[in-house]
Amino acid sequence: MLDLGIDLNVWPWVWLGIAVLFAIIELTVLAGSFVLLPFAVSAFAASLLGFYDVPIEIQWFVFAVGGGVLWILLYRYAKRFAGENELQPGVGADRLVGLEGIVTTTIDPDDTDRRGRVTAHGEVWGAISANGRPLPIGTHVRVTAVNGTKVVVESTESTRNAPSSPPTSTPPTSSPPTSTPPTSTPPTSSPPSSPPPPTT
Repeated sequence: MLDLGIDLNVWPWVWLGIAVLFAIIELTVLAGSFVLLPFAVSAFAASLLGFYDVPIEIQWFVFAVGGGVLWILLYRYAKRFAGENELQPGVGADRLVGLEGIVTTTIDPDDTDRRGRVTAHGEVWGAISANGRPLPIGTHVRVTAVNGTKVVVESTESTRNAPSSPPTSTPPTSSPPTSTPPTSTPPTSSPPSSPPPPTT
């Protein structure tokens, strides 16, 4: 028999004690993981049935089957709730990684107070220089990581302002000196002197 040799008038108090015990274990030991909570509820329902002199078989059925059904329903609800509220990749502070921003307060690695600030995605964040170089106000930066409540940034202006290809200078081509052959002037022969006129 399911009465286990216990007086039927005592069973309501047994169920009530089981309900209280399961609730205490749920709140203290299991830290609200809802493992025993459904059976605490079903034990309390069986306790109410016991006070109304419902047969002990029905009390056990409500406790065992009702607790199992409640446990399955609660498990499915908890699983769906956890899935709907799970943070997707790129949500939260990590969504800033890869975004570009601008320095609004100078980022100085020697500043122990870490007062550097950048504006990225419409939000103002405390910032740390990735390569340890100071970044003045107005510098365009990219977020490379998130370190606690601060973002780690690096300047993008070095790559942005760098020329695409160095200019190629063509050396002046020097033409070889052209030597003009010396022009030889033909010797000029003086005209033959005319003989002196004959004297008479």
